[in-house]
Amino acid sequence: MNMNTSPIGTEHRKVTPSGLDARSRDLRKTIVRMLGASRRGHLASALSIVEILRVLYDNVLRYDPKNPRWEHRDRFILSKGHGCLALYAILADKGFFSRSELGKFCKSDGILGGHPDYGKIPGIEASTGSLGHGLSIGVGFALNARYEKADYRTFVIISDGEADEGSVWEAAMCASKYKLSNLTVIVDYNKQQSYDTTFKVQDLEPFADKWKSFGWAVKEVDGHNVDKLRSVLSNLPVKRDKPSVLICHTVKGKGIGFVENNLSWHHRRGITDEEIQSLLAALEAD
Repeated sequence: MNMNTSPIGTEHRKVTPSGLDARSRDLRKTIVRMLGASRRGHLASALSIVEILRVLYDNVLRYDPKNPRWEHRDRFILSKGHGCLALYAILADKGFFSRSELGKFCKSDGILGGHPDYGKIPGIEASTGSLGHGLSIGVGFALNARYEKADYRTFVIISDGEADEGSVWEAAMCASKYKLSNLTVIVDYNKQQSYDTTFKVQDLEPFADKWKSFGWAVKEVDGHNVDKLRSVLSNLPVKRDKPSVLICHTVKGKGIGFVENNLSWHHRRGITDEEIQSLLAALEAD
C-alpha cells in the first residue's frame, strides 16, 4: 500500500547531463522495450509525461497495488490515453500486474492495449483515448467523493491538444461551479499535436488565464523537474475552495534527442530493430 509518507530514496537522484536521473532513464528504457515488442505506439506522447507519472505514483497518490479497487485510493485518469506506454511502465513497476505483460503490449495474449482499458488492466480507472472525456469522468469521481464524504482525491492528465475539445471546458465549468478542491487537472503542455504545433492548430494562449477565468486555481511548472513537481503536487489544493490545474511545460519525446519535438514520432508503426537499438542507445547514461 502506498501512503506516500516519505520521498523516494536518493539512489535515483544522480542527474546526468541530459537532466534525467537513473529512474527517469530506466522508465524510458522500459517504454522503448515495450515499443520493440509491439513495433508500434505513441512513443513521444509517453515520454513527455514520465516525470509527472513517477512523482504521482512515487510520492502523491494513495493506492494499494494488491487491491486496486481499494475504496480509499486516490483516483487517477490518463485522459490522453495514447500516452499509455508510460502509465503501463509505472503500474508494472508498482506491482499492479506482472512485468511480463509489458512484453505483450498490443498482442492478443496480453492485457495491455494501445489505450487504457478499464476492467481489464489493474489500476486503470477509466477507458480513455477518445480525447475530451477524462475530465468529465474525473468531475464525476470528485462529486461522488463529496457525496460519500470520502477523502480520496482525483487527478486527471490531459494533453494540450485535447484542450481543443469543448467537453473539457464544460467539465471545467462544472468543477468550478461545485468548488471541487479534491480535483486536480495536470496538463501535458508539450505544445505539439498529432500533425503540428498547438499554436498553429488551435492556439491555447493565454492558457493559464483561460483556466483562471473558468474559476480554477492555476500553477505552472517544468514538467520534467522532479523536485518542482513533487513540491507542487504535495501541496494541493492550490486554493481551498477551487479545483486545481497544474500546467506542466514539457517536451514531446523528452529524453531522446532525435525524437524530441519530432512529429514523425507522434505515432509509429513498423518500427525496426535498428530503431529500437538507436532509441535505447540514446538513453544510456553518460
